[in-house]
Amino acid sequence: MLIIDAVMETYDAVDFARWPAAAPSEDRLLVLSGEMSLRQVGTAMAVLTSGHEDDHEAPAHAAGAEAVARRLAHLLSVDLVTAPGGIRLKDTTTGTVIAPGCCFGLENWRDWYDLLDGDEPWLGHGTVAHVEHGGPLVRIWPDTEAPASRPIELPSAELPALLRTVHDDLKGFLALAEQWVHGYAPALAPAVIAKLGEDLCGGAWTK
Repeated sequence: MLIIDAVMETYDAVDFARWPAAAPSEDRLLVLSGEMSLRQVGTAMAVLTSGHEDDHEAPAHAAGAEAVARRLAHLLSVDLVTAPGGIRLKDTTTGTVIAPGCCFGLENWRDWYDLLDGDEPWLGHGTVAHVEHGGPLVRIWPDTEAPASRPIELPSAELPALLRTVHDDLKGFLALAEQWVHGYAPALAPAVIAKLGEDLCGGAWTK
């Protein structure tokens, strides 16, 4: 069985204390969906706003409404909201996992659609060693030191539905993020969520 998730790397949220956030997991990957807790949403928002210039000036515990609003407003000033992460594909039968590679961003998750055109998309450093298109299957080899690692065999016909799952999970996350932002900066919520919807989901945000 193939399981696909939209994931965000949470290294930027380690020791984060400006608002309630869940501690990053051991693998530093946070699955985004409509099933997240508010603390997990807080972790995701910490990563998404980590580029705010006040990070190097304000104390880590600065959680006042004004400071939070400044971090959220920063999202509206960038051309493209970015976050480390992407798609994690897991084969529960073989145990093979393809995780986002270094320098790949969650905002680029739609690059996986290139597989439908017979291409080999770049998914970051240290994640995919080789992609082989063979008839109805796409075989994806993980970039591991173990030479006997097995590829994930992905039926091309299933890829659109899998990627729709990712899109739906991101929309579920955005619905929770809207509630979260509204709790800190109600006036910014519509614009912030519209921006995240456009940059992460690839279109206008609609519930």
